[in-house]
Amino acid sequence: MNFRRLPAAAGVFCPLLFLAGCTISMDRAGPTQYDARSFDRGAIEELHLHLDMGAGELKVGAGTRKLTQAYFTYNVAGWKPEVRYDSQGARANLAIVRHGQRHSNFGSVKNEWDIRLSQDVPLYLAVKFGVGNAELDLGSLPLRGVEIEGGVGKLDMDLRGEPKHDYDVHIHGGVGEANIHLPSSAGVYADASGGIGSIEAPNLRRAGGHWVNDAYDHAKVRIHVTVEGGVGTIRLIGE
Repeated sequence: MNFRRLPAAAGVFCPLLFLAGCTISMDRAGPTQYDARSFDRGAIEELHLHLDMGAGELKVGAGTRKLTQAYFTYNVAGWKPEVRYDSQGARANLAIVRHGQRHSNFGSVKNEWDIRLSQDVPLYLAVKFGVGNAELDLGSLPLRGVEIEGGVGKLDMDLRGEPKHDYDVHIHGGVGEANIHLPSSAGVYADASGGIGSIEAPNLRRAGGHWVNDAYDHAKVRIHVTVEGGVGTIRLIGE
């Protein structure tokens, strides 16, 4: 399926609580700027989306008839994201990247991305983050794989829905707080390793070194969630 993990980058995995150890940019805020990009579906049957934000407020979810509709709000001139798109037959590759320092003095700066996606196109999603908040409302999207790396202050990921295919979710690096809402309509297998502060898994049952939901043994569709290293608190919230 050609869904590859993002390469690790030195200095990226800095949770919000350990910001003092990160590289700080002194970029100055200016006038708020707005930008938008969209791509039509055409003959595309598979989207590989790579988001490398650095720091700010990220929202990802459904809500467009196009392949992708993206809205950007920022007030540091150098933070205008670079958008790279190419298609190869039925597969599209879309990368949205913010260059420069990974973190900043947040006093008056603004960096917000709102990414809307088609509910009809199978999605491989990779997110690399710095410091801030990420709201990933993914349950209504036809997921094939999710990969998250970086020092996220707070991650809210909602996978509740009616998935039709198995898929894997990988979370790597320093996440200060992660809330992952899991569907009851699919079998869920979750495991965690590394420097994790605490794990809460209401409505899941412990089975050896992992957790499963009640639907796992007989489910036709299964989701495998893996959390590796550096997470302060993770909540696996089953329905």
